[in-house]
Amino acid sequence: MHAPHIRLATLDDEDAIGRLDRSTWSALHAVQPRPQPPYGPFYSDRVGPGNHLVAEIDDTLVGYIRLGYPTSLACNSHVRQIQGLAVAEEVRGLGVARALLRGVQDEARRQGARRITLRVLGHNAPARKLYESEGFVVEGILPEEFLLDGEYADDVLMGRSL
Repeated sequence: MHAPHIRLATLDDEDAIGRLDRSTWSALHAVQPRPQPPYGPFYSDRVGPGNHLVAEIDDTLVGYIRLGYPTSLACNSHVRQIQGLAVAEEVRGLGVARALLRGVQDEARRQGARRITLRVLGHNAPARKLYESEGFVVEGILPEEFLLDGEYADDVLMGRSL
């Protein structure tokens, strides 16, 4: 297998990203229920291809990351937020998520951002370890923010300067 190629998403990627998003759903990271058919479009009025980078290996889409603004306030426009990350099960451990994280930081810098943030569930240790290894630090914890399958989960706020 080759190294992942990271690029901006296109309109033509929508179905593949949607399938990947549904196939990687997990209680480890999801706060929404598992998607059920009929499935709606992946892109919306709020987020489209311009908000996503995708990872390809041998011309197959194997991952995506979503980049957006944490708020609509002009005084907060220097910050970008990672609002989703998914990697196909069969390529986990091959550096796809790390390549997407590095690519999204480059894209945020290209857009003029000074900071990048994300939110991760407290019990998602693999994701937290990856984010920390890429320079993200815990900037806050919202204890028991979510009730998921009868268990309370912390919302961990992480960020870094660009």
